[in-house]
Amino acid sequence: MDKKELFQKLQDIEWDDFEVKEARTEVPKSSFETVSSFSNTSGGWLVFGIKQKGKQYLITGVDNSTKIEQDFTTTLRSDKFNHKITPICKKYKFNSKTILAFYISPSNNKPIYFNEIKNTFIRTGSGDQRATREEINSLFRQSAYGTKDKEITNLNINHLNKETIRSYRQYLKNIKPEHQYNKLTDLIFLNKIRVLENNKVTIAGLLLFGTEDSISTLFSDFKIDYLEIFGNSYGDSERRYEFRLSDYPNLYEYFFAIYERLIKKIEIPFKLKGPFRDENQSQVKAIREALVNLLIHSDYFSLMKPRIRVFSNRIEFFNPGALPKPYEELQKGDISLPRNPLITKMFRIIDLCENAGFGFDKMINGWLSHYPSKPEISNGLDYYKIIFYTEKEKSHSSDKSSEKTVEKTVEKTVEKTVDKIINEIIKNTNITQIQLMERTGLTRRGVEWNLQKLKEKGKLRRIGSDKGGYWEIIK
Repeated sequence: MDKKELFQKLQDIEWDDFEVKEARTEVPKSSFETVSSFSNTSGGWLVFGIKQKGKQYLITGVDNSTKIEQDFTTTLRSDKFNHKITPICKKYKFNSKTILAFYISPSNNKPIYFNEIKNTFIRTGSGDQRATREEINSLFRQSAYGTKDKEITNLNINHLNKETIRSYRQYLKNIKPEHQYNKLTDLIFLNKIRVLENNKVTIAGLLLFGTEDSISTLFSDFKIDYLEIFGNSYGDSERRYEFRLSDYPNLYEYFFAIYERLIKKIEIPFKLKGPFRDENQSQVKAIREALVNLLIHSDYFSLMKPRIRVFSNRIEFFNPGALPKPYEELQKGDISLPRNPLITKMFRIIDLCENAGFGFDKMINGWLSHYPSKPEISNGLDYYKIIFYTEKEKSHSSDKSSEKTVEKTVEKTVEKTVDKIINEIIKNTNITQIQLMERTGLTRRGVEWNLQKLKEKGKLRRIGSDKGGYWEIIK
């Protein structure tokens, strides 16, 4: 910060990275609260020799700048603080008055406090606030960023979900039939990918492959909270939500259950890739990246839950746990700092996430390839949030004509297949979607699309749960 930048900051009292103290003859005690709050959040400038009066800053200067600077910097490196702090020091002259400015960097050893842990402060807006117990715990976890999912539990392979392991390994065989891991036994395979460490389950392995009972031994209320709301806000909707996802035992099962819901909420125009329809378009990749991002970067030890809200005009992903660096810094460089590196690796093995970074470019550029509004990313002390807006601008007339042609083609396909679907359901009201795929020749998405259309037209309804219920034809 040079003299010009300092003067600019003095014109505005709303800076969240700028705090002034009069400090004419001594270091004010309140300055330690600001040091703590800047260290625990995004850093900032603490300036001595300026008095704030209402909405104005008055330059008063410090009487003995050398002594005050030495007293302040010595205290920051003493036992008063739980970690030594080394600020950047600047000195300015305004006429005959001396101003001291100290830049306090964000710490990698959070929480930073003085005297005792209750003196932990955070920056909210342009003020210092004493941190709550949960915020302090969150700061401790943030300090352990990238290490928590490597911790080893007292559980073993018998506490893992056998069906999830089988499904994961089958998925790997399907996409990488020649992969060397396919020949390994389950025990060796799980040790190889660090679900197990010396035959003991890691936190990552537990979250991705655990049973409901085994996960609850460490995470009493484990869930990914997914709601669909018919409206642009809770107030717009007649009910709080129209759909709430059932609980699933682990992250692997949650991924596929949520992904199947999400891809129905975005537009996937008819496009051919060779002789086949291309459903893996850029906006689909963007929303899949956001879902994986949520699962691999969430703080599962937080009291908050990973959360997805699907409104009529947007999809919101809420991640407990702050980003390791400001979003702007992460976006500039190829920085790979996963909160849960082992979970990241386990998703990467089956090609559901990439090796580097947070995938912000893929999410933003992929979404903008189809939707006009750029995804919004916001970051707090103990969370970050990504919002994808699903509203579209009006299409050109040529685009509309093309869309109508596609719609007519799809409608004709529906007419040809709907009778076959209904006949199969009449034969077996408990028929599964996989069985319908086999007997109609449709893809999974084709079956889902036709079933949804039949329900919307009031010709079909589902009685009971997805797994234990049955179909009812409405005459």
